[in-house]
Amino acid sequence: MSMFCYQCQETAKGTGCTVKGVCGKTDDVANLQDLLVYVLKGISVYSVKAREKGIENATVNKFVFDSLFTTITNANFDRDIFINRVREGLKLRNEMRSACEKAGITFSQPLPECATWFADTAEEFEAKAPAVGVLATENEDVRSLRELTMYGLKGMAAYTEHAYNLGFEDPEIYAFMQRALVDTLNDNLTADELVALVMETGKYGVSAMALLDKANTTSYGNPEITRVNIGVGKNPGILISGHDLKDMEELLKQTEGTGVDVYTHSEMLPANYYPAFKKYSHFVGNYGSSWWKQRDDFETFNGPILFTTNCIVPPLSKATYSDKVYTTGASGYPGFKHIPNRENGKMKDFSEIIEHAKKCAPPTEIEKGEIVGGFAHAQVFALADKVVDAVKTGAIRKFFVMAGCDGRFKERDYYTQFAEALPKDTVILTAGCAKYRYNKLPLGDIGGIPRVLDAGQCNDSYSLAVIALKLKEIFELNDVNELPIAYNIAWYEQKAVIVLLALLYLGVKNIHLGPTLPGFLSPNVAKVLVETFGIAGIGTVEDDIKLFLN
Repeated sequence: MSMFCYQCQETAKGTGCTVKGVCGKTDDVANLQDLLVYVLKGISVYSVKAREKGIENATVNKFVFDSLFTTITNANFDRDIFINRVREGLKLRNEMRSACEKAGITFSQPLPECATWFADTAEEFEAKAPAVGVLATENEDVRSLRELTMYGLKGMAAYTEHAYNLGFEDPEIYAFMQRALVDTLNDNLTADELVALVMETGKYGVSAMALLDKANTTSYGNPEITRVNIGVGKNPGILISGHDLKDMEELLKQTEGTGVDVYTHSEMLPANYYPAFKKYSHFVGNYGSSWWKQRDDFETFNGPILFTTNCIVPPLSKATYSDKVYTTGASGYPGFKHIPNRENGKMKDFSEIIEHAKKCAPPTEIEKGEIVGGFAHAQVFALADKVVDAVKTGAIRKFFVMAGCDGRFKERDYYTQFAEALPKDTVILTAGCAKYRYNKLPLGDIGGIPRVLDAGQCNDSYSLAVIALKLKEIFELNDVNELPIAYNIAWYEQKAVIVLLALLYLGVKNIHLGPTLPGFLSPNVAKVLVETFGIAGIGTVEDDIKLFLN
């Protein structure tokens, strides 16, 4: 076993990747990511104590959520980046230790090793990494609850970073993230206390998604119903993928008047729904499909591609687009050019990718038509009377929340088949790239209400929760679970984990999760989730529809 990772749905055999990640992550990168998380825990040991004395370190706060984000599945594959981050983390940890000493802060218990360990070379880092990874926690139930918290923190870090990039922060989120990192080191916590920590992670997940929702809508307006073009124009283009809307804004500003068009890909599709971006005439629409189909989409796009975040699929050796891929922010891949972060309040410099695009052919058309989206909470509230009337008259029998992630495995065809088989008096509420399984199907509408209501990115699952809570209020119900809403959610990586924990914190029960339950859930932890929250897996399409409609 040269590595161990089971943080994503596609992990080998559903139990853990031990030689190389199914995602394409090499064993050395996987181990360095584990070591980076270990260093973040060491930093947090001092930061938590310093905060109790009123000492807040903005550099540490940003480093923690930035670094957690880089360890999310398919975000960053670059060994050198992780070596540099470990070095920077050790330096920050030592600075925090000095700050504690100067403030007279003492520790009543022996410090964990991550607060004292030090090494100089990459070789020493790699030698240490296997001893501090997931399997360092021997008890499988404790390990399961700790990792459930960790993966929630990683998802939370992604949303926190996007909000930060737009100038929105919540110090309480930073404080919780660092305290939770320290709590995953505490061998004295009982199972009940670890479960409480998991639920508290869900609580702050709600806070992080609410913060990002505020950041996005304040900056770019509320998403509105939009018919998104999926054809192509005649100019060269740049294809922007990932999730970061600040990068989207700056790319549109810098490409204006250059003769270069901009297209969204995968999870950047919802950028088309924001009013602030619609003023750009060279913003053409969306190209291609879900993240896992990028090898085909990138070949036919012809122009350069910009990854603002995950999800990167390592290109095949025969790929012709490899020299046209750029990364920025938390993303990275060896051989891809990386665009540096903003400095001194200035925009990122996208001039190189723009000049690159000018030399490329326009995109090859792979489809024509439009897809409809933009049904975040503000837009749905504007249609509330129409929706409520449709429910009261029986025109809409049930809503199905089918948010979450897409993935490569054949078993995910289930979600396409499920959407096709749903009765015509049902409506799908979606967010995240899971929608690519059915958002181009001709599912029709109910009295002018589309049968697929796309709220946006994975973080916009928050909108679906807000909509559910509003409907609970309108129908004067005591419990959100009394609504005619069923949850059939697909997951892939850690942002889906924090969405799940947020829903559980909000009291949502009987969520079906697929295509498989997480490998990081021990049998006992899975049993707790089943008995307490009604979590279940998926079955056949026919059986599940019967179950949901009953």
